[in-house]
Amino acid sequence: MAAAIRLARKHEGLTATNPSVACLIVRDDGYGPAIVGTGVTALGGRPHAEPIALEEAGEKARGATAYVTLEPCAHHGRTPPCAQTLIDAGVTRVVSATPDPDVRVDGKGHAMLRAAGVEVDAGCMAQDAARDLFAYLVHKQKGRPGVTLKLALSADGMLGRKGAGQVAITGAIARAQTHLMRARHHAILIGVGTVIEDDPELTCRLPGLESRSPMRIVLDPNGRMPATTKLVETARDVRTIIVAPPGLPVHDELIAKGCEILACETVDGKVALPELLEDLGARGVQSVMVEGGASVAASFLAENLVDRIALFEGSGSLGGEGIASPLTPGETPAGFALTGEWRFGDDQLREFARN
Repeated sequence: MAAAIRLARKHEGLTATNPSVACLIVRDDGYGPAIVGTGVTALGGRPHAEPIALEEAGEKARGATAYVTLEPCAHHGRTPPCAQTLIDAGVTRVVSATPDPDVRVDGKGHAMLRAAGVEVDAGCMAQDAARDLFAYLVHKQKGRPGVTLKLALSADGMLGRKGAGQVAITGAIARAQTHLMRARHHAILIGVGTVIEDDPELTCRLPGLESRSPMRIVLDPNGRMPATTKLVETARDVRTIIVAPPGLPVHDELIAKGCEILACETVDGKVALPELLEDLGARGVQSVMVEGGASVAASFLAENLVDRIALFEGSGSLGGEGIASPLTPGETPAGFALTGEWRFGDDQLREFARN
């Protein structure tokens, strides 16, 4: 199952509204267990992992065990459900990690397998699988994207310096991890203040992963988005959405350069975040990485809309001119549990998940 979970990451963020799931077909002919078929949800979301793995296994699937990171689907379309495909292939045992909260599945896949006499072991490494599937699970349960808040803090708890533009808080190794995180999300979100201050690109610039840059979303409740920024100039290359109240004339130039305008509601001059996430969820956006400044981060935390936190901590200090982070280094945010801790050069990454 650990191998299946790693394999599922291959297409994370690239399977549209379907989750990136992996399936391994394993059999033992007396010489020890061997993987005879592998599959991961195809780009765009179809076909699912199970039929891909079964096709590779062929007749070797008969009498074998399937390891699947998500409960096999049970609903019919133009192709049979994955649970039925496993039955028809002669698999005698299915080991699954995470149950599927989709109302069309939600235990029905396991029930279909058991009714056909297939042994089902559910819940294997469930927490590990759910960590990668969290965006899909949140989307199905709450109707909004799963939200990851990413912050890079100095040793004294600052996000940057006022008026200084982009300030390097972490080193190249840690920044590469940020680009990898971007590649695994459907969208990346910041506020217009960060655009004006830093003029970021918000793309994935790791060699070989440039095409996996997520869509870019900018909160612009007052129509301040400049038309000469890197985001606007590259909007025809990487999808760029400006979230703003309808009817602001400044957006005509942005549209002409390839940006999309997503009309929003505002409260006290700020974008209504719950409604925005609901709209994004309805559009099929399942994962959002919030990489904005202190104000945007604080707003998402205050609205209780953050599901995971990635907290990078650099070794240097910024001093009195720094912009304070809404989270304090060394303390676990209220309502979250530490799920992982890594070191990248001189920098530390700690990840937290909602309890």
